Amino acid sequence: MADAGNEYWDAIVIGSGMGGMAAAAALSQVGHRVLLLEQHHVLGGQTHSFSRNGFTWDVGVHYLSEMAPGDRARSLLDWLCDTPMDFTSLGSVYDTLHIGSAEPLSLTRPYEAQERDLKDRFPDESGAIEAWTQALRDGKDTVYKILPTRAMPEIAGNMLDWWNRRAISRWCNRTTQQVIDDITDNPELAAVFAAQWGDHGGRPSKASFAMHALIAGAYLPSGAWFPSGGASAYAQHILPTITGNNGETRAGVRVESLLFDDKTVVGVRTHDGAEIRAAAVISDIGARETIEALLPDDCGPDDWKAQIRALPSSIAHFDLFLGFEGDIEAAGATKANHWFFPTGKADVLWTDAPDSAPPQMTVGFESLKNPAHDPGPRQKHMGQAIVWADWATVAQWSDRTIGDRGADYADFKCRAEETLLAQFKAYFPDLAKLLVYHELSTPLSTVTFTGHHHGAFYGLDVTPERLMCDGLRAKTPVPGLYLAGQDVATPGIPGALWGGLLAAASLDHKVFRHFAG
Repeated sequence: MADAGNEYWDAIVIGSGMGGMAAAAALSQVGHRVLLLEQHHVLGGQTHSFSRNGFTWDVGVHYLSEMAPGDRARSLLDWLCDTPMDFTSLGSVYDTLHIGSAEPLSLTRPYEAQERDLKDRFPDESGAIEAWTQALRDGKDTVYKILPTRAMPEIAGNMLDWWNRRAISRWCNRTTQQVIDDITDNPELAAVFAAQWGDHGGRPSKASFAMHALIAGAYLPSGAWFPSGGASAYAQHILPTITGNNGETRAGVRVESLLFDDKTVVGVRTHDGAEIRAAAVISDIGARETIEALLPDDCGPDDWKAQIRALPSSIAHFDLFLGFEGDIEAAGATKANHWFFPTGKADVLWTDAPDSAPPQMTVGFESLKNPAHDPGPRQKHMGQAIVWADWATVAQWSDRTIGDRGADYADFKCRAEETLLAQFKAYFPDLAKLLVYHELSTPLSTVTFTGHHHGAFYGLDVTPERLMCDGLRAKTPVPGLYLAGQDVATPGIPGALWGGLLAAASLDHKVFRHFAG
């Protein structure tokens, strides 16, 4: 490796999540020398995996949309990969909803099948169900019309927004709950419509409906998919594109600050004092985090920074990692995810942890989704139980580091784990008998490994204000600085992929040729 002080790159990308990898690989494919830096010791961001006691879990991938052969996102991913990734369909059923005491309801694809299933369950709500299906289509289409503005000059983006102003007003500027209330007053059907909000982190009462339509509707054309080999397959297939085009990827390197020539970003300074220079810097650590952690107070327009700072963070979460030995399918595990809302209401968070039962839980079994998983003679399988929560549950320990949070935090975490474990056992009593390992991560874990403000799993909240925020364009008003990832586009892995591509296209318009159509 060359001496850092003598290095010069076409672009430096900070953060190796999906957005960072996509931006770096896209620029590499059109002829740029790119350096990708990651503070964690494992590359991949929230696509990385970790292992304990012979079990391996994926941190941020539970299922994916638009990964069928021929889907646009799949084609773009193929272009970014050194060798193509393999994906396996979860089948016609990808989610199972448990609303109150009602019988479980399977969500199927495509649109027509889901409409039919909903009408079978709610025969008196036929018109409402058809209206909801059309709203999902229209809301999703509206987001696709405005996302390209993130990589356009401001005047062109504003013209496109003006052209689509009616659709924006109807779908982007209203919340999910407002749209649902216009369609039905049946509380169970309303909960069904809203149930998948955890896929994007925007509570129905706060989220832009268009964002909900984009994420929930993305599974309907071609279903849900899972990468063969698990989430870590992203890094395995994308990173060689960077290194194979004269670039480098480095883990365990924390960027302390940006380097400036007058008011232009010209590189980065790392934790060990090294200065690395580049023609451009792309940040994949989050829009707010970029401003707070990397920009000096006197750098960047105040109105731009105020815009981003005014946007709330997304939800936090607890994640119970589960290890089983035995035939988990016979005991009730499925490829489809299970969404539990025991109160019958979908717009709920765990606000009074750790002792009360959470009002929501999402359970998935990743080893059943992954065709490359070998359970071995002991039939080892993995699962996760996720509970969306309020940051306030852990805020009192947020100024302390790992290992220095005290006995009160250790007690809190232990009781929270016991509470979530009891809830899981109540939902899956037969599976509980096969459970041999469990471990809990809290919102503080998200902060530790991603740096996200308030442990926000999905970055900025998907409010109407966030969706229409001009401050989230990939090219920032700070010369030489670009933003990538889900804050630029939409939450989740596919959204971060788009965010990375938009950043790369903002820096070099040749990238547009590969995804404008």
